[in-house]
Amino acid sequence: MKKYTTLACFAMIFIVACKKSVLNNDESAVPEKLTAQQIDDFIRKTIEVQHRFEWQTVNDQMIWSALQESDNVLSVGYKPAGMDESSLKLEAIDINDDKWSNARKEVLDIILTEEKKLNRNITLKEIIQWEEHVLPVIDVNVSSFLTIQKLRASNLVRYAEPMGYEPKELAGKVLSSSGCGSNVAEPGLVANVDYATIAPGCKQSWNYQYHNIQNAWAKSTGAGVKVFIIDTGSEYDQENLGTAFNQGYSTGRTIERIVTLPRNTFLGIPYGAAETPDDGCGHGTSMAGACAAPRGTDGAACGVAYNCNLVVCRAAADVFLDESREVKGASDAYTNAANRADVKIISMSMGRITSSSQLGDAIKYAYGKNKLIFCAAGTSFGWTSGWFGVIYPAYISQVNAVTGVRDNQFTTTCTDCHDGSETDFTVVMEKAVNGKHPLSLAMSGNNPSTVGGSSVSTATAAGIAALVWSRFPSFTRDQVLTKLVQSSANYPTRNTYLGWGNIDAVAATN
Repeated sequence: MKKYTTLACFAMIFIVACKKSVLNNDESAVPEKLTAQQIDDFIRKTIEVQHRFEWQTVNDQMIWSALQESDNVLSVGYKPAGMDESSLKLEAIDINDDKWSNARKEVLDIILTEEKKLNRNITLKEIIQWEEHVLPVIDVNVSSFLTIQKLRASNLVRYAEPMGYEPKELAGKVLSSSGCGSNVAEPGLVANVDYATIAPGCKQSWNYQYHNIQNAWAKSTGAGVKVFIIDTGSEYDQENLGTAFNQGYSTGRTIERIVTLPRNTFLGIPYGAAETPDDGCGHGTSMAGACAAPRGTDGAACGVAYNCNLVVCRAAADVFLDESREVKGASDAYTNAANRADVKIISMSMGRITSSSQLGDAIKYAYGKNKLIFCAAGTSFGWTSGWFGVIYPAYISQVNAVTGVRDNQFTTTCTDCHDGSETDFTVVMEKAVNGKHPLSLAMSGNNPSTVGGSSVSTATAAGIAALVWSRFPSFTRDQVLTKLVQSSANYPTRNTYLGWGNIDAVAATN
């Protein structure tokens, strides 16, 4: 395998990413801006060799160019000077403490000083995009190359990277609607093939049998466990995630709809204004249904943990986190869940191609608060098809990455599902004979929709985890995870690409 430095120098235009540009030694010089195509080519070449792309590995010129090619919002992680970042425990930080607030002020002074060289009238109010109340992070609008240069050279800065840049080829294909618009009732579903009708009058998805979910219900239904789903929201018109959340065999539980996604400035409304929790996409509704839809009497599809409590958070407009506001929304969702003692499990069926240290901070914060976290390993949109492995943030160590497999060969992923060495679990979610996917809740009504990809696999795994934690309420996060691992098909030998494999819900609740 080629070394990273060889990859970085695959063309002359990328020599700047191999080492500090000579321009960095001359504060009066500003480098030539790289084009989006040049940045994308470098990202792809890096991923092909390294299997991931981390913004911290590139130089100032590429950071600045990516900002210019996106919305100019820079994510800056800060720390007190001299603090060893390797020992940093984010969950233990109080950013209002003097040493942290002073570090923040010094970083903002650097930014304001440099930005004023371009615009003498600019103010901090104009520079700061969103207020941060938990993490040592500042989200700022930056135009000057020298600002980036000064920040990345400062011992007060942990990282400084673009929030909203993702490969243009991918963004151009999926636009802002990836994973949206398909959550409507599926016609032609066949009884005893695509579902089984179960008491007191609902539909059990065809794939539950492969995970012994229906037999695990004799021991646990998820009661007393709260799952926090980070997604595109929950549709108001779907009563099974509202007034009918408690019906039939689903009783005494709660559901909440919240929103952390900042409003889009293209609407002419300030970044700080909030969106509503309503699902304008459909993806979040289907994930909530797969995990926790009631076992009711109305003929709708039943969720895995049909007695668990649920929080559905609208953190993004779609499943591809390619906007700065979506990174902020997802980050705030994780810290929100982390600071709730009643939340035990977090499930997110969204992701991105490049890394986001801010989102990583939020996940590490939640992990430090003992949350069990599941993320989708990835589902191809076209640009990523056939070569891209586990996406961000599913590949980081604090997360359990989940992908989907077919029903005839448990070692074959679904048509569009990603896999890789970071994969932890698999869920059967695609019929080999006709490509049919598991049942869930449509945007309205009781006729089920179907949903596929690593998305439904993740929500299903979170539901199984809720069954386990409900069965063993005194367990720690790590004990629950051990149960899941030891009850999976590949245990004790982890598969190179599919991790521990399919989870057996009965074995996990024994």
